[in-house]
Amino acid sequence: MKYEPIIGMEVHVELNTKSKMFCGCSAEAFGAPPNTHTCPVCLGMPGALPVINRRAVEYTIMLGLALNSNIQPQNVFARKNYFYPDLPKGYQITQYELPLCLNGYVEVEPDGHSPKRIRVHRVHLEEDTGKLIHVGGHSLVDLNRAGVPLMEIVTEADIHSAEEAFAYVSKLRQLVRYLGISTGDMEKGAMRCEVNLSLTDPKTGKWGTKVEVKNLNSFRSVRNAIAYEIERQANVLDQGGTIHQVTMGWDENRGITVLQRVKEGDTGYRYFPEPDLPPLDLELAWIEEIKAKLPELPEAKISRYITIYQLTPKESSILAEDQTVAAYFDKAVAAIGHNSKVTPKLISNWLTGELFRLLSESGRDITILKIEPEHLVTLIELVNAGTLNQTAAKQTFSVMFENGRPPQEIVKELGLQQISDTSALVEIARQVIHDNPQPVEQFKNGKETIIKFLVGQVMKASRGKANPQLAEQLLREQLSQ
Repeated sequence: MKYEPIIGMEVHVELNTKSKMFCGCSAEAFGAPPNTHTCPVCLGMPGALPVINRRAVEYTIMLGLALNSNIQPQNVFARKNYFYPDLPKGYQITQYELPLCLNGYVEVEPDGHSPKRIRVHRVHLEEDTGKLIHVGGHSLVDLNRAGVPLMEIVTEADIHSAEEAFAYVSKLRQLVRYLGISTGDMEKGAMRCEVNLSLTDPKTGKWGTKVEVKNLNSFRSVRNAIAYEIERQANVLDQGGTIHQVTMGWDENRGITVLQRVKEGDTGYRYFPEPDLPPLDLELAWIEEIKAKLPELPEAKISRYITIYQLTPKESSILAEDQTVAAYFDKAVAAIGHNSKVTPKLISNWLTGELFRLLSESGRDITILKIEPEHLVTLIELVNAGTLNQTAAKQTFSVMFENGRPPQEIVKELGLQQISDTSALVEIARQVIHDNPQPVEQFKNGKETIIKFLVGQVMKASRGKANPQLAEQLLREQLSQ
C-alpha cells in the first residue's frame, strides 16, 4: 500500500559563544580534557545561581529572524525535570510555553523537486547536557559540554521524504554558518537531529502513530535513517501489525533503526518556570538593532548574483552555498577595474571550475586559499589581453594556488607568454603541415574536423604557448595555397 510519510524534525545547534549559557566557563568544550571546563553552576552545586548569557540570546534571535519567525519580547526559562548521568542538576534549564521565536519558515529545494516551504514552529534556547563515554564495560561522564548554549529548532510536520529532510538540515546548517553563530558540524556534535515520523492511513488519510528516531549525527544518517524507518513502518502495517510510540536509534554500522525505549509524554518532564531566573523581557529596539546587523543571507545573495551579475540560478546557488566562497567571489568582483573586460561570469567560471577542482584534489579548504582576489582578476585580464592562452593560464593558476604569487611573476619566470607573433607561428605551421601529410590530405579532401588535430600539433610544437585561434587561421592559409 502507498503511505505518505509525515515528518517533523527537532534540531539542536550548539552556539559559538565564548562562555556557557548560565556561567562563565569556557564553552569551547570539544577536544578539551574531560571535566576541565566546569564550575559550581554547571555542575549543579547547591546555592550556585545561573546568569543568562546575553550573546546566546542574541544569536537565537538572529536565527529566528533568518527563519522569518516572530521574536517574542516576553519569554521565560523553565525547568525540564529528568534524571540521567550526564545531567548534573537533575534538570535542564530550557524554554517551554514562552520561547524566544515562534511561527517561522524556511524555503528548501530538494534535489529534482520544486521549492518547498517548511514551517518552523519554534526556536528556543536551553543548555546542553554532558557527554557519556562507554569504555571497557564502564560509563564515564564528561561535563565539559554541560551548560553550553543550545538552540532547539522544531518544525511543523511539513516534511514528507528523506530528501526533503536532508534539504532542510542542509539549509539550517548553511544559515547558522552564514550568521556565524555555530559551526554546524554534526561530526563534532555541534548540530544534532531527531526525527518524528509517522505514516498516513491511505484509506482515511489519518496520521499514524509517531515514532522518534535519534542518533542522527551526519547528513547521510538523516537521509538513510528516514528512508529506512519509512520502509520499516510500511512493512509492519502491510503485515497487519501495529506501530507503537517508541524511540528508535539509528545504527550506522548496520544501517537500521533499533528500539531504544518506550516514548514518554511531556508530562514526564514536569515543566515549571525556572525559579532562579526572572522572566526575560527584551527591548524592541534591541531586536531591531540585531535585525539591522544581519548579514546578507543566501536567498538575497543568489537574487543579487542573478539580477546584477546575470549569472544563472545554478551558478548563483553554487557560489552562495558557502559563505566563504561567496565572500571571495564578491571581493574578486569588487577588484575589477573600470575599464577591465573581466566580468563576474568569468570569475565565476574560474572559481567553480579550476579552483573547486584544485581544492577537491588537494583536500584543502577555501578558508586557507593563498590566491588574492585581485590576482585572479589579473590572471583573467592576461587571458583577455592575449598574453596567456587557457592552457598556460591554468598552469599559472595552479602555481598561484600553491604559493599565492602574482600571476605576472609566474608567467615571466616560466616563460608562459602566448606566442602571437605571426612570423614565428607561420614557420611552426609549415613544419606541422610538412610532418603530417596524411592528416593534411584528409583536410584537403573535406574532413574539416582534422584541423583541430593540426592545431594541437602546433600547440605541442610551441610547448602550449601558441595562440590557438591564430594558429588555426595560419594553418588554413597555408593549406589553401
